[in-house]
Amino acid sequence: MPVTAVVGAQWGDEGKGRIIDYLAQDADVVIRFQGGDNAGHTVINEHGKHALHLIPSGIFNPRTENIVGSGCVVNPQSLLDEMAKLESAGVALGNLWVSTRAQMLMPYHRTLDVLEEAARGKDTIGTTKRGIGPAYADKAARSGLRIGDLLHESWLKSRLDAALRSVNRKIEVLGGDPIDGAEVYATCMQYRERLGPRIIDTVPLVRHALDTNKAILLEGQLGVMRDLDWGIYPYVTSSNPTASYAASGAGLPARAIDRVIGVVKAYSTAVGDGPFPVELHDADGQRLREIGGEFGATTGRPRRCGWFDGVAIRYAAWLNGMTGLAITKLDVLDSFETLKICTGYRMLDGTVVTDSMPDTPDLMHASPVFEEWDGWLASTADCRHWDDLPKQARAYLHRIGELAEIKIDFVSVGPERDQMFRA
Repeated sequence: MPVTAVVGAQWGDEGKGRIIDYLAQDADVVIRFQGGDNAGHTVINEHGKHALHLIPSGIFNPRTENIVGSGCVVNPQSLLDEMAKLESAGVALGNLWVSTRAQMLMPYHRTLDVLEEAARGKDTIGTTKRGIGPAYADKAARSGLRIGDLLHESWLKSRLDAALRSVNRKIEVLGGDPIDGAEVYATCMQYRERLGPRIIDTVPLVRHALDTNKAILLEGQLGVMRDLDWGIYPYVTSSNPTASYAASGAGLPARAIDRVIGVVKAYSTAVGDGPFPVELHDADGQRLREIGGEFGATTGRPRRCGWFDGVAIRYAAWLNGMTGLAITKLDVLDSFETLKICTGYRMLDGTVVTDSMPDTPDLMHASPVFEEWDGWLASTADCRHWDDLPKQARAYLHRIGELAEIKIDFVSVGPERDQMFRA
């Protein structure tokens, strides 16, 4: 490591849980640095198959401290539900902590999310309706509550009363029923009882780990194309999944990050609305979805599928300062006779963009410029080294690394932990 950030280099759902689970075997601390329970990391190991939405993917290593960082928005009920599922599978949770400074996602945030999305009519942004946007909005407006507020009853009550005066006005305008403050407060007291011992100031723990050269792994959700500032706005999440935010959301100094691993699928997928130039609406797109099991880990929605986007990876690699790539789901392409890689976007005026990301209104009308590659028509599932891969597969991966202008560190050829290897 010692401080490694793992970030999504596409539209999310890249398989970050796979690489984090792999790296966490040697990590001392894993920190989730942004997002909420609106996305999930699927991990398959000796404990079974788990979709983690809030809990860091290092939870399966009992020697690893796992922190939900200050950059996250935490739905306490979702966290408790996730903990219960892990405990039922035999996973010990004595190494799980939540930053006092993480924002608390309240029940009324989900209500607002549903009402606001409905109010947009045909101009929806594809929210998961889990309250993430309203929770981050309250954070920015300084009207939100933090997880640490659960430890201070009178402070919590006064903050909740103040928040509900504004929240209930919004809900009534949108046609919803007002929220009962006493009921929400009682629920918060239940959260305090069950989560209180895990809610800590994480800075001393993180600082000690950094000072003693411990291996620290930073875990984000979604990908650069859903970044609030640099993604396909407004079809984005309400936080920043890029590496530049990782240190802040984890509680580390900006200079601390030594390595940034960008995770990509060997093809492209997206969930939600917004421009997706490489999307396939044909039999190849359906094959990618069926073979890859492309359904959202949180919502179950079918993912939009397309060929690999070389423009997006070039953009993501530069913006995140990536030092290496982890490529997942290469095995999904094993049965394709011909593959395609997008190397540019043709714009309405006929120009071809290769080294920047057009703004959303322009990207809506962009069409992909593809180059064709021979498939390998052989199983890669048993490959455990770079040289085990078919020649055509190595050539295809080399082209991806060439477009990103960074080296490939890891390749995954299946869901199992031993199907990930160093390139």
